[in-house]
Amino acid sequence: MLASSYRDCQAWRAEGLPLSTSSNEACKLYDALLTQYVKWRNDETLGGFEGCISAIQAADPNFVMGHVISTGLELVGTTSSTRVNERLASAVRRTVALANSQDITPREKLHVKAMELFSHGNFPKAANVWEDILVDHPTDLLALKFAHDSYFYVGAQLPMRDSVARVLPYWKPHIPLSSYLKGMYSFGLLETRLYDQAEKIAMEGLAMTPDDAWSVHAVAHVYEMKAEVDKGLKFMEATQNDWQISDVLASHNYWHWALYFIEKGQYEAALNIYDSEVFKRCKATGSMLDTVDACSMLYRLEMEGVCVKDHWRELLQVTQPHTDDHVTLFNDLHFLMVSLGAKDAGTSRSLLDGLQELAKEPGDNHQHQLAKTLGVPMCQAMMEYDQGNYSQTVDLLHPLRYRIVDAGGSDAQRDLFNQLLIHAAMKSENKHHQKLGRCLLVERDAMRPDSPLTERLMQRALALHD
Repeated sequence: MLASSYRDCQAWRAEGLPLSTSSNEACKLYDALLTQYVKWRNDETLGGFEGCISAIQAADPNFVMGHVISTGLELVGTTSSTRVNERLASAVRRTVALANSQDITPREKLHVKAMELFSHGNFPKAANVWEDILVDHPTDLLALKFAHDSYFYVGAQLPMRDSVARVLPYWKPHIPLSSYLKGMYSFGLLETRLYDQAEKIAMEGLAMTPDDAWSVHAVAHVYEMKAEVDKGLKFMEATQNDWQISDVLASHNYWHWALYFIEKGQYEAALNIYDSEVFKRCKATGSMLDTVDACSMLYRLEMEGVCVKDHWRELLQVTQPHTDDHVTLFNDLHFLMVSLGAKDAGTSRSLLDGLQELAKEPGDNHQHQLAKTLGVPMCQAMMEYDQGNYSQTVDLLHPLRYRIVDAGGSDAQRDLFNQLLIHAAMKSENKHHQKLGRCLLVERDAMRPDSPLTERLMQRALALHD
């Protein structure tokens, strides 16, 4: 039996968020699934996400919001695309058909519309529809979370922050999961460089809910962006027992931990985390968050001069089946790191060709619209770098510097492309590029004083071009 704390039909109605089903069981399972999504955690007593999704189907096969949350979760996971996955495409069509055949609330209709837009790759429009819901229903947590994820995928930092700010006053302490908004708000604050405020809000969240892994993650970002490495290491270690139970986010938090080691030049310690946590989890889950973290970690280590070639070949087994997905540019760029690292020219070529093809007729797909001017040249820059053509890398990457945010992800995740540009500029034969590399390091030092990584790169630049 489900815990009595999960909300039934009457409880959802009382909150002004009625669900169109007469099954109390379905309502409670919807709540249970939403709770796992917010906590980034599979609850084994419920059979995890998968068990809940099956149970919702069984409790009421025609429950529209049951379909919205189940299919929506698969879509926002970006592990598959309706373009290449017929099962997923038909799940979306079934949800739309069910919604059209029933008398459901205007709020539920908007949820269906947003999910359908997202499934076509129209992330910005989907987010707008979820925001429309939040204007009338500021405590609709599913709308808030789905909007948050959409903003993340398009690098919409201000909307991500303000989306939570707008609804915060409506969330009273008695509303289930209200403390988790702190971590979400903190993340928006830090992505808009308001680090002190972000840290304060995340710590408030942790004071209320110590095992809120997303608040931990926000604090990890703050220490990363300010290069407060030792603080970060201490914090991750001190809170590890609280956040590692959130299995959906644990790998990403371990990734943050490893970044501090890379920053300090402690590559062995970083690789240990890669082997024991990050790669192990990404292989087991196939989760895209875990997978891109594994990719970026190896790429960073390789830029730092660490040999990781056997690791690349193992990771290729995970990424290669996704070569034709093209759900997000962010994923594509990370898959390319792996095929380049593993020296699999065929897969690299195939990924780029596929992206170029989709860029010709992108339709409403926001990511494919960006492919021509952003995704393709970034892929080409990485390929040139891999070939040792450093000045071409700079020529491709430098003009895109301030647009890379549009590829999605967080500042911490995208920092890898800043590092790539610096490495390419320093290695380029072109004197102007070498000066540019030094300028970029000075700029980096201004934003993150006392960064050991910046210091190492500055030393290298001096040694190279004396």
